[in-house]
Amino acid sequence: MNNNVNNTSDALILDSQEHAGSDGRAVILEPRSRLILTVLLISAFVVFLNETILNVAIPQIMEHLGISANTGQWLTTAYLLTMAIVIPVTGFLLQRFTTRSMYITAMSLFSIGTFVAAMAPDFTTLILGRIVQAVGTAIMMPLLMTTVMVLVPSSIRGRIMGMISIVMAVAPAIGPSLSGLVLSFLDWRWLFWLVLPIALTTLLIGALRITNAGETRKLRIDILSVVISAFAFSGLIFGLSSFGDAARGEALISPWIPLGIGAAALVIFILRQVRLQHTNRALLDLRTFRSSAFSSAMILMGIAMMSLLGTIILLPIYMQNVLMLEPLQAGLFLLPGGLVMGILGPIVGRLYDGVGARKLLIPGAIVVSAALWLLATFNQFTAPPMVIVAHVTLSIGLAFIFTPLFTLGLSSVPPQLYSHASATLGTIQQIGGAAGTALFVTVLTTVSVNLGNQGSSVVAATAGGMQFAFLSGAILSVVAIGLAIAIKKPASPEELARELLP
Repeated sequence: MNNNVNNTSDALILDSQEHAGSDGRAVILEPRSRLILTVLLISAFVVFLNETILNVAIPQIMEHLGISANTGQWLTTAYLLTMAIVIPVTGFLLQRFTTRSMYITAMSLFSIGTFVAAMAPDFTTLILGRIVQAVGTAIMMPLLMTTVMVLVPSSIRGRIMGMISIVMAVAPAIGPSLSGLVLSFLDWRWLFWLVLPIALTTLLIGALRITNAGETRKLRIDILSVVISAFAFSGLIFGLSSFGDAARGEALISPWIPLGIGAAALVIFILRQVRLQHTNRALLDLRTFRSSAFSSAMILMGIAMMSLLGTIILLPIYMQNVLMLEPLQAGLFLLPGGLVMGILGPIVGRLYDGVGARKLLIPGAIVVSAALWLLATFNQFTAPPMVIVAHVTLSIGLAFIFTPLFTLGLSSVPPQLYSHASATLGTIQQIGGAAGTALFVTVLTTVSVNLGNQGSSVVAATAGGMQFAFLSGAILSVVAIGLAIAIKKPASPEELARELLP
């Protein structure tokens, strides 16, 4: 682990030395800043890899613990609900507590949750472990994003955000591949046992070496806002996640009920934040949305997450149920795309520092759209290698979207709102991912059932549902191209402060 930390630190040093600031001098990160960012990047990769690594293992867990498919899905649903509840609160927490204390809290919770899940004798204990893990994960990403904005000069911020894109996009993307590989030789508990020593090592290094970045403020948390946000974001996530079960006739309640409760609570939450932000007491300061660049970036981020998560959910189903590939094969077919996205992240970050966001977002959105239109042509006779082609193409397009959006979005607000912008970004990602999963799975299920009722075979019906699901994403991707074209360069920090914080 020490070698990994040193290698990543060296990369940060070299990148910084190669880039000159506006005055022509090389921009070099301080050793303290390099160390903080390196530890945070490695830790965030570990916790976000865990977000999707369990999906492939659910059938094995169902068999070992004697639970139904509906019950097993709560391993994912509970994780997402916890993230949705905690992330909006991080905007307050990152202002109130130090970088070091928040890091130790996040990684301690994640490590404890991982140990509990690995030792779980029953499903209830396993769910508890996943929830504790999710709390740590929810804190980690806004902490990383906010720390980058505080420590990294704007002239090299793009390349550092490129590394973050590896965490936010690649880790969840390769989770199923690694899971399939592990499950080919070991049982599902090893998905936790293999992660635990890495988490504990980074926790120890961080506790010993991380110092504080930025300043804290003594703020009082608005408990009512926390309660309202819990109903709002958990209701939205749970409602969206339930549409697939509803289409199969397996939902416990109509998804419109939690969705309606979440939407109503969201309206109340927004109204309360608008009132509280005048006295700087908002749990999630929404003045960030006064920046048109930030608002556009968040909408485009939501669509990109819908495409990523929706595709990751559907492709393994398509490969196993239509093309009849083994689970390990399906996981390995998705690995090249994840690796490509990881390789391109720092490269796109360098390009952003040179040419800005718009020149990267437009071709990125076009490539994503092309990949989704290609996927919409797939059927039961498609050659399996075409899945790799389509997924790699999608990954290339998303690589040109995520890094510029991370950087542009957070650069479009003044420093006083960095923590709130990071929390908002994380919330949008969760809602976008849930919405993408809901859209793709609901269309897949609805069309497949209709085709089956008309006499189509199971394979043909599933293939037809896949086509319509990807077609929905392809149509949505056209909107993303329009948003990318309309993106504007943000104003200077001073101008943003005058505009957003009157």
